[in-house]
Amino acid sequence: MRNDPVIVQKYGGACLETPAKIRAVASSLADLHSRGHRVVAIVSAMGKTTDELVRMAYQVSPHPNRRELDMLLTTGERISMSLMSMALADLGVPAISFTGSQAGVMTDDSHSSARILDVRPVRVREELERGRVVVLAGFQGVNPVTKEITTLGRGGSDTTAVAMAAALKAECCEIIKEVDGVCSADPRIVANAKPLRQLDFASLSEMCFWGAKVLHFRSVELAQSQNVPLVIKKWGGREHSTQVMTEVAGMENGKILAVNSMARIEHVEIDSADLNQGFEKFAQHLKQNGLSWPQLLASAFTAGKTRLMMTCDAESLDTLLRTLEGSKDLRKQRETLSSVSLTCFGGVSSDLPFKAVQILQQHGIIVDKYVLSPHSVNLFVAVESREAAVKALHSLV
Repeated sequence: MRNDPVIVQKYGGACLETPAKIRAVASSLADLHSRGHRVVAIVSAMGKTTDELVRMAYQVSPHPNRRELDMLLTTGERISMSLMSMALADLGVPAISFTGSQAGVMTDDSHSSARILDVRPVRVREELERGRVVVLAGFQGVNPVTKEITTLGRGGSDTTAVAMAAALKAECCEIIKEVDGVCSADPRIVANAKPLRQLDFASLSEMCFWGAKVLHFRSVELAQSQNVPLVIKKWGGREHSTQVMTEVAGMENGKILAVNSMARIEHVEIDSADLNQGFEKFAQHLKQNGLSWPQLLASAFTAGKTRLMMTCDAESLDTLLRTLEGSKDLRKQRETLSSVSLTCFGGVSSDLPFKAVQILQQHGIIVDKYVLSPHSVNLFVAVESREAAVKALHSLV
């Protein structure tokens, strides 16, 4: 087995929703194994298990301790990995399951949003050489100093898969979902969204940062930096896939690839002497309340006030806003907004923001503001206008 190619496959929660689906995935892994591949399968929690566990935690406590929340949430992936290993054994395929810590996923000490520092897959390599399929719990690791179990935040199973593929020098890292690779918009919002069969890392990273739910943007950046061949494909459909590469030949510079959106963006205002002090006060508030950093999108300082624009999952935003109620210097500022983003290949053309604002205006949608990034125009609109804005801007793709 020593020289057989390693394939890392990551299965999303929708592919593992029921025992029948787990058996179907096990059958696919058994087929790969029988064709001479060394197989590592990274599994997410079944279906909506993580959401249900989070809901349960907030029913028990309005401010769940982040360490204990990590202990709770990692059980979702452990259920998936052990069931998958059992299903493989039932098919006569030698298999073993490992948690993130057993697989050697080393992280920093930040509960609920840890970053991978190192991967030491000693046991994974040993079991692959014994001819076993190795099933790993995604989304989790261990801090080597404190020995505490950590989670990598939403989408963390993607990051586990890419990091493991890099450490094992895998032939390919396949992210398997129940959707047709990467599309030009969320097919649930835009019925005629087009599949994108080839994408460069920079464009995909930008799309994921601004709301595409295909992958976590950190995992895309990791794949690029570690030169991991990345494929995103639909479960059961070989022809339905997106290949991610360093360069895509023959694509026109400035071509609009996709429209993505974020449902909820909040603004926090901080009394401060300057921007630096504003950030310091915000960091201190997060630490005091045991909160992890949200995804910051923009900031500004005027007249003694720092304003931060941010997003993250709904539970974390709700918790953050609740903690602001007892604060003297920090408060929620203005109404909640949504973002709609146009991501382009190679870079944004100078007139695109104006074009986008005009199209939205024609549909009766007022743009509150926009932020430019190297590959995207990101517009902020009222929450109730989000889906209409996505549909309107998709006409440019």
